[in-house]
Amino acid sequence: MIRRLPPEIWGLAIAFAAGTGKGSSEVLFSGQSALGPFISNSASYTVGALLLLLVCKGIAYGVSLSSFRGGPTFPAMFLGAAGGVALSHLPGLPLVYGVAMGIGAMTVVMLRLPLTSVLLATLLLSSDGLEVMPLAIVAVAVAYVASARLTPSPAPAPAAAPDQQPPGEAAPVVPSRSPGRAAAS
Repeated sequence: MIRRLPPEIWGLAIAFAAGTGKGSSEVLFSGQSALGPFISNSASYTVGALLLLLVCKGIAYGVSLSSFRGGPTFPAMFLGAAGGVALSHLPGLPLVYGVAMGIGAMTVVMLRLPLTSVLLATLLLSSDGLEVMPLAIVAVAVAYVASARLTPSPAPAPAAAPDQQPPGEAAPVVPSRSPGRAAAS
């Protein structure tokens, strides 16, 4: 059964196409087949177009993850590449370094697999892979630690009453004071 895209995603795609003059397919599709051409033609994107792509694709990605079929890997890699291309407009950061850092960082945030994220970022950049690997490792490590730190920890399970302990486990001993004795110091 084919499901329709939510109207919010169509609206984001149309807004991106109208605002940048680029195709709406960069917002609508996963990015698997568009990643290579996007990086090759990255010089034709302004910083504003890249930021609009990040916003529109990011929101569409979030809506799709919650209600539509699809995996997290390729959209995360595409968003990372778009962020890396945007960062490469900063002085002193070459395009290939920015793309490697962006792909690695976004992939580790989504998959929680640091080694896999470094490998994906370096293998996708083929001949430049070994050159960018140290920066990809740093970006992946920073993104992994930051996402682990920002992710809320699960609430602790409530303690079971002594009469509801699983068989073979002793109830925890809680020291108590008698009302008539003073606490020993």
